[in-house]
Amino acid sequence: MEQTRSRQRGDQAPSRPPRRIIVGISGASGALYGVRALQMLDAAGIETHLVVTRSAHLTLAQELEMQPRDLKQWAGVVHNINDIGASIASGSFRTCGMIIAPCSIRSLSEIVSGVTSSLLTRAADVVLKERRRLVLMVRETPLHLGHLRTMTAAAEMGAVIMPPVPALYARPDSIESMVSHSVGRALDLFDVETDAVVRWEGLARRAPGPGAGDADDGPPSTS
Repeated sequence: MEQTRSRQRGDQAPSRPPRRIIVGISGASGALYGVRALQMLDAAGIETHLVVTRSAHLTLAQELEMQPRDLKQWAGVVHNINDIGASIASGSFRTCGMIIAPCSIRSLSEIVSGVTSSLLTRAADVVLKERRRLVLMVRETPLHLGHLRTMTAAAEMGAVIMPPVPALYARPDSIESMVSHSVGRALDLFDVETDAVVRWEGLARRAPGPGAGDADDGPPSTS
């Protein structure tokens, strides 16, 4: 009955949230992860909002010989790191969440503390408080106890900690394919389908090599 009255008043059902994802690139090594995330989201037709830290300007130049302006071709909207009044700084601006790729320990620490000093960490804080998906591709090794405790705290707050660990079972033939697979798996968490992920379908059955004989670790008999 209430639904009927609402329709008679001309009310409409709430619209579905737009397919919109925030992409953050921090100053940790691995700027290519953020660039690939932008490229893959653009190819998937997802609206992106990009924010790049000042330290990331250095890693983009050092690792990829790129400038932040080079990323505009794949980003829907590019935000200044100091623009705390940007749309993504408010929870009323609806998104599917945020991926920070790569995520530095400093950015991770700011997010966990809630004491944010830039638009990147403010946007991440907003995503957490609105109970949206936050994926942190943390790039640091080795890790001391403080790093581990900070990651634990982020996970307890609702973030997904996803270090970009290469999937060697996919037999990547280049750094680019290895990076693309890792980013594709991160985008799986937003239900974004890409063609970069080699899906596991079980162990491949291969004939034993010369001299394998009846070794215990050989393939099972098919007889």
